[in-house]
Amino acid sequence: MAPAAGAVEPQSATLSFDCGSYGSGTATLTASQDGTSATIEVSTSAITAPIDIGAGSVNSTLTLTKNGSGTTDFTGNSNPAIPAGGAVSTGPLTGTVAAGDSLEGKSLTIVVLGITVTCNGTSAQTPGPFVF
Repeated sequence: MAPAAGAVEPQSATLSFDCGSYGSGTATLTASQDGTSATIEVSTSAITAPIDIGAGSVNSTLTLTKNGSGTTDFTGNSNPAIPAGGAVSTGPLTGTVAAGDSLEGKSLTIVVLGITVTCNGTSAQTPGPFVF
């Protein structure tokens, strides 16, 4: 049987990131879908805020491998307020998907306070790619 429209599996996955001098750690990606529009929220301990960061002030781009060969970007700047020393969370990041798309996290670029941080995936997404 085909999955119900709007279903994405798995709904949550983890991925390890290396953010260079800004640190490394695990990120949790949480996906949802509404037709061809999808959102992914990212929470990671790989990057902590050096000072209080206001809501909506982190610009993020999550690059995912699409169907094993190409890539697609999910973008957004609707982060919650993050206290100094707190783990960076961002999202929902939005992107476009088609039925059957398989997406796996590859890298995350965050721009906050004029500083660009690029985090590259260092593990496969667990339990596996998001399938829309």
